[in-house]
Amino acid sequence: MKISVVIPVFNERATIQQIVKVVRAAEVGEIEIIVVDDGSTDGTQQVLKDQIGSLANQIIYQPRNMGKGAALRAGFAAATGDIVLVQDADLEYNPADYPTLLEPILTGKADAVFGSRFMGGRPHRVLYFWHMVGNRFLTLLSNMFTNLNLTDVETCYKAFRSDIIKSLDLRENRFGFEPEVTAKLAKTKCRIYEVGISYNGRTYSEGKKVNWKDGFHAIYAIVRYNLFP
Repeated sequence: MKISVVIPVFNERATIQQIVKVVRAAEVGEIEIIVVDDGSTDGTQQVLKDQIGSLANQIIYQPRNMGKGAALRAGFAAATGDIVLVQDADLEYNPADYPTLLEPILTGKADAVFGSRFMGGRPHRVLYFWHMVGNRFLTLLSNMFTNLNLTDVETCYKAFRSDIIKSLDLRENRFGFEPEVTAKLAKTKCRIYEVGISYNGRTYSEGKKVNWKDGFHAIYAIVRYNLFP
């Protein structure tokens, strides 16, 4: 099977080349790498043009900064693989976890897989307590609406059968993508699995972008896409 790895990137000049190299080296069969630059202004676009061209299969340049959700929609539309996997452009999530993430789909047990930072025995960097509390609250709220028993709705690592993700009418432009895609997957009654992954979280000084405003919007997205699809 061909795996399409969609990498949305915004102002990640320091890490984009390294993450693309690591994804290209992942041992999971045929990989299609699609990088979607979301209007970067820090020199990321120059790195993509000068150093990434031979490593990525496609590089898409958004006309302006539109948000992670918008970048992912562009990447999903361009994907030609049998499975679509989301990879952030920083180094928080490790492509060494791909075999674990993909196994339930490759063996025909799942249609979508979430990589959880809160289950399993993989290494995790110890960081913000209140981020953990916020993530668990959002996951609990999402589960109450979807009747799923996920442990990490806000995880970056999500893999989907291509036909499933392409069939969803996704609308969120920013980080509301996570609760939106979860709600819409749940409504399809598809088979969702969850696996434990490692996590090397960043501090804000190291470039972390999610903030409290995104948390409040996630609450809105959970209610919006579960009650008013």
